[in-house]
Amino acid sequence: MAAASAAVVRKAKGEASVPTVPDGLKWDKAPCRFCGTGCHVKVGVQEGKVVAIAGHPEAEVNKGLLCVKGYHVGGILYGKDRLKHPMLRRNGVMERISWDEAIDVAARKIMEAPEAFGFYGSGQWTIPEGYAAQKFMRAGLSNNHIEPNARLCMASAVTGFVSTYGVDEPAGCYDDLDECDVLIMWGNNMAEMHPVLFSRVIDRRTRGEKVTIIDCGTRRTRTTEFADHYMEFRPQSDLAIANCIAQQLIAREKWDKDFVEKHCAFRADENEAEPTLMGVAISFDDFKKRIAKYTPEHVSEVSGLSVEELVQLADLFADPKLKITSTWCMGMNQHTRGTAINRLVHGIHLLSGHFGTPGNAPTSLTGQPSACGTAREVGTLCHALPGGRLIAKDEHRAQCEEHWKVEAGRINPKPGYHTALLWEKFCTPTDQGGDIRSMLVQVTNPGQSLPNLVKLFENKKGLEDKFLMVSDCYPTPTTELADLILPAAMWVEKNGVYGNSERRTQQWFKMVEPPGEAREDVWMTIAIARRMYELGFPGMRDASGNFLFQFKDDSGNEIPAWEYERFHEINVDRSLYEDYRPLSHMKHKHVAPYDVLVKHTGLRWPVVKQDDGSYRETRFRFSEFDDPFVKKGNEFEFYHSTSGDGRAQIWFCPFERHPEEPTDEYPYWFCTGRVLEHWHTASMTMRVPQLRGAMPNAYVEIHPDDALEAGIGNGDEVEVSTRRGSLKLTAWINGRGSPPRGSLFVPFFDEKRLANLLTLDALCPISKEPDYKKCAARIRKV
Repeated sequence: MAAASAAVVRKAKGEASVPTVPDGLKWDKAPCRFCGTGCHVKVGVQEGKVVAIAGHPEAEVNKGLLCVKGYHVGGILYGKDRLKHPMLRRNGVMERISWDEAIDVAARKIMEAPEAFGFYGSGQWTIPEGYAAQKFMRAGLSNNHIEPNARLCMASAVTGFVSTYGVDEPAGCYDDLDECDVLIMWGNNMAEMHPVLFSRVIDRRTRGEKVTIIDCGTRRTRTTEFADHYMEFRPQSDLAIANCIAQQLIAREKWDKDFVEKHCAFRADENEAEPTLMGVAISFDDFKKRIAKYTPEHVSEVSGLSVEELVQLADLFADPKLKITSTWCMGMNQHTRGTAINRLVHGIHLLSGHFGTPGNAPTSLTGQPSACGTAREVGTLCHALPGGRLIAKDEHRAQCEEHWKVEAGRINPKPGYHTALLWEKFCTPTDQGGDIRSMLVQVTNPGQSLPNLVKLFENKKGLEDKFLMVSDCYPTPTTELADLILPAAMWVEKNGVYGNSERRTQQWFKMVEPPGEAREDVWMTIAIARRMYELGFPGMRDASGNFLFQFKDDSGNEIPAWEYERFHEINVDRSLYEDYRPLSHMKHKHVAPYDVLVKHTGLRWPVVKQDDGSYRETRFRFSEFDDPFVKKGNEFEFYHSTSGDGRAQIWFCPFERHPEEPTDEYPYWFCTGRVLEHWHTASMTMRVPQLRGAMPNAYVEIHPDDALEAGIGNGDEVEVSTRRGSLKLTAWINGRGSPPRGSLFVPFFDEKRLANLLTLDALCPISKEPDYKKCAARIRKV
């Protein structure tokens, strides 16, 4: 796979270039298949195969740069073990079957108990794929047991945004990285997990600009090497640190009184033992009393940071002349109090006034290419509907029923099971309360990514009345337990639309054919729905008796897209996306028209049509200077405020200890995470020889002093155990990362060494997101 640059014809600023065809290569644009950064690549195709990848020079996200995974993204299509044919398990053996039989089996299995069916996808679903799944479940089955694996990584960010601003996703954008004076990373190893974004900051230093980088973390990483200040805190104590910053701002009278009085309100849980999404209003005086105990002296004892470090953080937020950007990812989200720590970081930005101007922003970074665009905006979570709507709200269900042309009451008013509960119910015998009997998995690998894997996945073994259908591109731990395997097209083998971490919606076209009989996930969903329609299932008809999914060409002729030989006669993606787009308007998430996206490397919503017919994106939401929905003269306006008065909420959330801390029997903290070379469960990146060779297997990081005490040397085989299981790994001492004494770190990409056999399934009580970063463990030399 060559990394190459394409000859291009320049178009207007902000528009994608028109490719030329030198040396027989045809170039086109696409967002990278990996993380939520949303880098854009140029894809070079020759003789029906992707042969070259280049960073897109006009892409605002990456400006022509890619990370090591991005430069090899084309290689993920060509692993030797691609799944190419549908397979059905008969008498314990997987046998090849036809697509007609596979679709029929799936449809009939769902029809056996439609209320007991679960649909599990991810932030790798494209927007049209997620929207089709939404419509299939909510309008077709009257079933809300649909979830994305974004529940495992971004749910706490969602609840943090919603309970603070009344609407999800960041107010700022990546431009803040180009403008900030201070970048604070909260448990966020940006140098490895979002390296292209981190390079934007480091590049500023090479130009002579001063950017103070603060790494607040529980383990030294590649990011730490570039930081001006590394502040190592005890796991879970980030809650206390954020409260300490707020305490000092108030004690010194250094909060932004004008901003807070005009634009903020205060909030807390009515009962701290039973936290809720919306809480109750409190006064500033009440907030001040609650926060008072989080002094630097007290929090130093709790967190392990020095008084001087805590004062230093407060000094930064107390300085109105500085521009401060905070970023975070899994360290804050995969947390038993994930919603709380998200709220608190938003709160210190609001309290200090470091909000809403370029360089001043609290920004969550996502791990999947469309966790924002699909899981969050399309709303494929068990409690959600498109465009920020909620299953629990009568008005929101009615709006979707009208839009989908189904009778009133079709959408079930009861939210479905969140991810951990969905899989627990599927892996529990039916006669013991396991009321999920069949599951369809698309674009994700829960057999490796779920926490507490024995309980939430492997217990499916031997349950004869449970039926698992898996659409994927490669064999994975998930396909090992599948009863039906559906071979999937991937990335540029299909059309697609993603939405990245900065609200940027990005479109691409199919460029090459998938191998064998692999087909698009969106077609599978439509085909299963059509087969159910043919078998007489009433839910697959709208109120007029027509099939739920209708597609017409430009002349108004209906195209039977469920017939694969007719599927490509129209752009099904465009049809589904344009059907979804009006639903994005309720909470001012106006995504750009499909045909406009075709011309760009992405546009940040809300995208509003101008008087001259052009479309303008929004960089900074809630700020009058840039957001067209802020009323003139308001300066800032949180127009979906939960308090109904245009104000953002500054929350008090108490520090709370973790439910499974180290003990004499299990004396170490255990943490999982990612590595630079591999993306999540590595089912794609391990098929790229260069990436597999650079990082072939998982390991355990241990502090040198802990290793010395345990008699462990670099490269020794060790056994790491928690209350849920044990794993044999190679010890890595003073390697790429370095945990403090009493801590272990294991990456979770290795399917032969499943780190999630060890993790616990304790959840944030509000977001229902698991904590992969903290549990108790022990280690011994084998």
